[in-house]
Amino acid sequence: MENRLLKNFDVPAKNAPEEALSKWRKLAWLVKNPTRRYRYIADLEKRRDAEDKRRKFQEKLRVFLYVQRAAFRFIDAATPRGEGEYNLSEEAIKAQFLIHPDELASVVGKHDVKGLRRLGHLDGICRKIRSSTSEGITTDDLPVRQKIFGFNQYEEKPSRSFLGFVFDAMRDLTLIILIICAVVSITVGIATEGWPKGMYDGLGIVLSIFLVVGVTATSDYQQSLQFRDLDKEKKKIPVQVTRDSCRQTICIHDLVVGDLVHLSIGDQVPADGLFVSGYSLFIDESSLTGESEPVNISMQRPFLLGGTKVQDGSAKMLVTSVGMRTEWGRLTDTLNQGGEDETPLQVKLNGVATIIGKIGLGFAVLTFLVLLGRLVVGKAIHGVFFHWSVDDALLVLDYLAIAVTIVVVAVPEGLPLAVTLSLAFAMKKLMNDKALVRHLSACETMGSVTSICTDKTGTLTTNHMEVNKIWICDTEKVVSKASEDLSSVMSEEVLKILIQCIFQNTSSDISTNKDGRKSILGSPTEKALLEFALRLGGDFDARFQECEVVKVEPFNSTKKRMSVLISLKNGGLRAFCKGASESILKTCDTYVDNTGNSLPLSEKKHMEIMDVINSFASEALRTLCIAFKDVEKISSDNDIPTDGYTLVAIVGIKDPVRPGVKEAVQNCISAGITVRMVTGDNINTAKAIAKECGILTDDGLAVEGPEFSGKNDSERAELIPRIQVMARSSPTDKHLLVNNLKKMCGEVVAVTGDGTNDAPALREADIGLAMGTGTEVAKENADVIIIDDNFKTIINVARWGRAVYRNIQKFVQFQLTVNIVALILNFVSACITGSTPLTAVQLLWVNMIMDTLGALALATEPPNDEMMRKPPVPRGADFITLIMWRNILGQVIYQLAVLGVFMFDGKRLLNLSGLDATSTLNTFIFNTFVFCQVFNEINSLEMESINVFRGIFRSWLFVAIVASTIVFQVIIVQFLGTLANTVPLSWQLWLSSVLIGSVSMIVAVVLKFIPIKREGISVGDGNGYLPLPNGPDEV
Repeated sequence: MENRLLKNFDVPAKNAPEEALSKWRKLAWLVKNPTRRYRYIADLEKRRDAEDKRRKFQEKLRVFLYVQRAAFRFIDAATPRGEGEYNLSEEAIKAQFLIHPDELASVVGKHDVKGLRRLGHLDGICRKIRSSTSEGITTDDLPVRQKIFGFNQYEEKPSRSFLGFVFDAMRDLTLIILIICAVVSITVGIATEGWPKGMYDGLGIVLSIFLVVGVTATSDYQQSLQFRDLDKEKKKIPVQVTRDSCRQTICIHDLVVGDLVHLSIGDQVPADGLFVSGYSLFIDESSLTGESEPVNISMQRPFLLGGTKVQDGSAKMLVTSVGMRTEWGRLTDTLNQGGEDETPLQVKLNGVATIIGKIGLGFAVLTFLVLLGRLVVGKAIHGVFFHWSVDDALLVLDYLAIAVTIVVVAVPEGLPLAVTLSLAFAMKKLMNDKALVRHLSACETMGSVTSICTDKTGTLTTNHMEVNKIWICDTEKVVSKASEDLSSVMSEEVLKILIQCIFQNTSSDISTNKDGRKSILGSPTEKALLEFALRLGGDFDARFQECEVVKVEPFNSTKKRMSVLISLKNGGLRAFCKGASESILKTCDTYVDNTGNSLPLSEKKHMEIMDVINSFASEALRTLCIAFKDVEKISSDNDIPTDGYTLVAIVGIKDPVRPGVKEAVQNCISAGITVRMVTGDNINTAKAIAKECGILTDDGLAVEGPEFSGKNDSERAELIPRIQVMARSSPTDKHLLVNNLKKMCGEVVAVTGDGTNDAPALREADIGLAMGTGTEVAKENADVIIIDDNFKTIINVARWGRAVYRNIQKFVQFQLTVNIVALILNFVSACITGSTPLTAVQLLWVNMIMDTLGALALATEPPNDEMMRKPPVPRGADFITLIMWRNILGQVIYQLAVLGVFMFDGKRLLNLSGLDATSTLNTFIFNTFVFCQVFNEINSLEMESINVFRGIFRSWLFVAIVASTIVFQVIIVQFLGTLANTVPLSWQLWLSSVLIGSVSMIVAVVLKFIPIKREGISVGDGNGYLPLPNGPDEV
């Protein structure tokens, strides 16, 4: 039923087509306040305009760069600008800077080769901006550099003030109509009844509206602050720089002109700059120019533009322009325009709100027509049809106010907004728990995940690596902290070769801070090798005294190796290679003995070494082969050899499993989530770690990536349900696995990734999880960034995803109950008695209870362990379940029955008499109605479990809102009678109201014993709970 009604309100969580986004917007026409409801919904028109603007900018830049390249290739280019066109400021002259920021930005941004030559190339620019290509800048210069050259920040729209949200809340059409009615009522009332009696009715409505607006604006403003904090976190990118002769990590916003930046694969170029040194640097400029072909950057083509990505290689760059002086800065005003795509729940609840709103509007119109009809018929019967007084006009105005207020209550504007509120709250909590959610829909979708494909290194393990074993000179040795442990198995010559292999072929660096303490910068694997070489007595600083680097091929997940070619002092060339053991071993035809001589690598010896590799791997050690080759001559392109190497050593690196991972994996299994390890490591290492983590079971399957990719679709479909480990996996293998899990098995897949090549898999998955230590390319393509790289954090995201879904269901159940009761109560009363028991002011108060306050109370509840003992919500499942309908209809029947009895026979039952009997009865009905909602709000904490009080104090906000609702209800009834159309009640009537409201909790218990069929399982005794509880924890 729900799928049929909401078929046009269904959009995918990722990459939703514009047609689907446009369709539901056209259907959701009944909106009281479009500005507020659609605040966090994508503005498609603005997005299209921004896309056109960005495309034109890219085309202009691309054409300009093509023209520049062609011009400088064939002619001496145009006449350069004279230096006199740029006038240095007094501050720049005083600080001894010799170039204007705009001139420097123009040279690099426009790829002005002749201008660069005129300025003295790299060395000349370094002198003019007081920087060094070896030592960088000094920290003391930062303030003056930021003042003269600017900050590395882009122009942003100013944050909205609280008054802006007040104005938005006031733009509600129904509230505007009520204000007009109130003003007319006050004017006519004062004219007929005098001051101050004539203003009470209208003033009550005005004050109620101000209260609703104030609470709504406060809630929206707090929500906006949460999103602002999240946006700030998203923009914090770590950058490696050299300052004060020390390599250090800073935030991208702290970058200044003159900084020496270190770039590696997957990094975002943080600003415009010039190439200083590096190897095989290829830059993806598609974000700026739209061109997909990578650009090779070298000393002949040294210009680097901010916002581009490093596709391959490594380099150092000198920053020349930051912030809005960069080409990227000029493009930023077109980025993220139009907002983020709405989430599936937001769209679905917009559909629910639209359908209920139409029903509510119909009831409101009918109520007004019935009330007006009774008045007209009454006047006709009494023969005064043509005699209309001011009192009659006020009565009609009151009818209109009641009808409009019914629309206020009936249109559940808070439903889609509650999703945003819940998601914002969850995202803020997750940020504190080391998970940065980049897209709203990710937090929502994570609750439906059925499969997690996780990396091993750093996610399941600690990422604190240490060389634990080594095979060298045909001897296997356990490594300890003492260097002399290896003296018995190798000579000084072999030791020298081993140290040279590690020091020359590394992407890491050793930095000395101001205190003189040394630290190793680089990947954990590189750190482990460097620490090992230093313990062997190696001198890292002296590594370039004996040689010069000719070419470097950085490690990537496709080649699974890193190679370097150096020229030795004696005139020879030597290549070094390290990487995946099986891969490197295939390139070797000799190995080193304990004297330093090379011996042939026979087939038998090859098998022995493979046994060593498998032995290390079965002990959960990560294995690496280290090899070298002396080269006589190479090609003109300085290609590094791919075979003929001499094997030096095999190292086994220990990376312990993180504490708590095994328990987290078991929690996933209990929650119906399958965990699969996808790693580039040796299959034996992967299996050993997977067993230790509880991932690989006796009936599970471990395969290698190439083996999986080599099978056809039907074979893969057979294998996939049993696959628990995929080793030696390439990014292509991972992407294929994710794609097959989604399409063949219908799974909702979350996948982790940290490398540039993981981007396709991260985009393909329902949820892409990038590691905090991963590349910027991976993070940009991910939906969530796991800042601490911890698997337990991934499970926490799933917990919050389920909590968001569950909380919204609770809120919807609560709000629909209030909606239905208020609508039917007022409509039936209007038809039968000619008046409504709930006035406009009272309905506004009820609306605030069920809308803003209800959302704050129910949509922000933290997750509990019970959520992770149930299966995930399947794709396409009804959001409003049969369990919810059971609870809603049961409560509606009870409340209508009780309130209906009192409405028609209340005076007799309560023994009321006198002039104020009707007012007392209406106040009692209003009071009882509110307490029914208060207790139903508590019922909504648990839709299935009988014990609704378990964990009630987990959310202090819920307790505070329920308490404040009761306090305000007392104030409204006892002290604001003139404004709220109430009279003070006796303690007996108060007690009766509370008791009648509390009976709804007993009704809720009875309802939960009504069996409901769900996926072939009868659930009614708590919906998954035992019919007779065995203990307090099962109640």
